[in-house]
Amino acid sequence: MADKLMRKFLVAAGKPLSLASFPTDDTLGWDKDSAKGELAKTISLMSFEQHRLMAEAKQSLLIVLQGRDASGKDGLVRHVMTGMNPAGVQVTSFKVPAGTERMHDYLWRCHAACPAKGEVGVWNRSHYEDILVPRVKNLVDDETWSRRYRHIRDFEHMLVDEGTKVIKFYLHVSHEVQRQRLQKRIDNPESSWKHDPSDLTDRRIWPLYENAYEDVMRETSRPYAPWYVVPADVKWSRDLIVAKIILNALQAMDPQVPAPDDSLKGITVE
Repeated sequence: MADKLMRKFLVAAGKPLSLASFPTDDTLGWDKDSAKGELAKTISLMSFEQHRLMAEAKQSLLIVLQGRDASGKDGLVRHVMTGMNPAGVQVTSFKVPAGTERMHDYLWRCHAACPAKGEVGVWNRSHYEDILVPRVKNLVDDETWSRRYRHIRDFEHMLVDEGTKVIKFYLHVSHEVQRQRLQKRIDNPESSWKHDPSDLTDRRIWPLYENAYEDVMRETSRPYAPWYVVPADVKWSRDLIVAKIILNALQAMDPQVPAPDDSLKGITVE
């Protein structure tokens, strides 16, 4: 099943990409009740593999989450990543660069947030914002943002060479479902604090962002750091799809618990 999922949602390296060809509401034939149980089972297996990853302390996993406003990045972190040992998971939410960050190159803050050996890193938004936003909002010239494709490919390749597995998810939400979620966010006193006026501004230039995402994924999806376009209209299937792909990545890493130290044989704790 995991291999089928990966092929279904994988972005092919360097090939033309149309987000319109990817569904936003595909549940793969699952129903909500059975998916809930399957998610719990998958998270349990993820936790087992994470334990081995921490014990081995030779590899790390970087999970990149991108998507339109209200596509579910925060919810996915809550529902999928909380089953792991928090001591070995580092979640980073990248905001608009400020202060010291603005005084360095755009990858500086990202490198500092990379997971250490034995850790799982989750990036809620990422270095890809430094292509998407400058391009769509004309903050820099075309030459500046376009050369960042190469920078990011090289950066991710370096991470992989040094022992970090990289997997990237675009949470693909429809225009209508985003509208419903943004409205619900505004209307609910418990979530209205999350509303940002820029969410509505960005919604008005939806096609510009969609074109930018298509180019970003085409230019930076590589076998060593693949992109997956995950249908995000249905929250429970979104979470299960991502969890299964993460589990597959951890199992492919095949972390090994170190062999017991011979010097421990015969020791009795009084």
